[in-house]
Amino acid sequence: MTLATARARSGKGSRGRRPARAMDHGAWFLVLPALLPILVLSLGPLLYGIALAFTDSQSGRTEATEWIGLLNFQDLRHDTLFWDSFRIGLLWAVGVTVPQFLLALGLALLLSQNLRFRWLARSLAIVPWAMPEVVVGIMWRLVYHPDAGILNETLRDLGFGDGRDWLTGLGTALPAVIVVGVWAGMPQTTVALLAGLQNVPRELHEAAAMDGAGAWRRFTTVTWPALRPIALAITALNFIWNFNSFALVYVLTNGGPGGRTRLPMLFAYEEAFRYGQFGYAAAMGCVMVAVISVLLAVYLVGRLRGADER
Repeated sequence: MTLATARARSGKGSRGRRPARAMDHGAWFLVLPALLPILVLSLGPLLYGIALAFTDSQSGRTEATEWIGLLNFQDLRHDTLFWDSFRIGLLWAVGVTVPQFLLALGLALLLSQNLRFRWLARSLAIVPWAMPEVVVGIMWRLVYHPDAGILNETLRDLGFGDGRDWLTGLGTALPAVIVVGVWAGMPQTTVALLAGLQNVPRELHEAAAMDGAGAWRRFTTVTWPALRPIALAITALNFIWNFNSFALVYVLTNGGPGGRTRLPMLFAYEEAFRYGQFGYAAAMGCVMVAVISVLLAVYLVGRLRGADER
């Protein structure tokens, strides 16, 4: 075999490299139309918001905006209301993400079985996902209505008292909103996990069953290892989405009562568009992005290390 023939077969010759380079340029050319809107509509506002956090930008002022450095962040460090909202945001994000995943996992396992009318059940399972958050909020406000809500009516019929105003009670507002968040976000997690379950070879389950493994053993040794990467990705994304929630909580409680459901995004919204403190609100956004990025990095690194050790 000659050297030219070996290069031609291995793709290492000059003729083998040129198509790859041409393909790379062609791929970038095809991706560019989708990449430009992301750069313009996502990266551009992000950089502008970061720059705005170092200014004293306010609404209605006639003086020119000035660069004030870290002054907004220094004020934010002593803002107890913001850090209270941040704590509530973490409680909300964890309180929604964890049961959302567990319930979605159970539903996905159920819908993956060969059940009668499975196609109908799968269609109904994604209905909450198809509804806008504003519509979901209005619907659940009617459910939680203190006088005519279906929840209180059911409790009265069952003899559990006269019911209560769930969305204005200091101890019930946040749990009531968390229930809505779990219900509204569970379908997308279910779809992701159900798609992962379809890729688990049935032969592995049959082999494990023949070896005497029960349902739980088959789940831990066959199903869960295949679902682990999807579970890692979807829980991380759900945590980000839930922490950045705005419309659902805004419609349900508008941050009340007494700030018990005021998430950081609501707090920043009020500072920017109610009080006109654009620079200060932008600083809040920067802090939220930084803290959540660190928490997610720690979470992902821990999960990936645990997966490697297994």
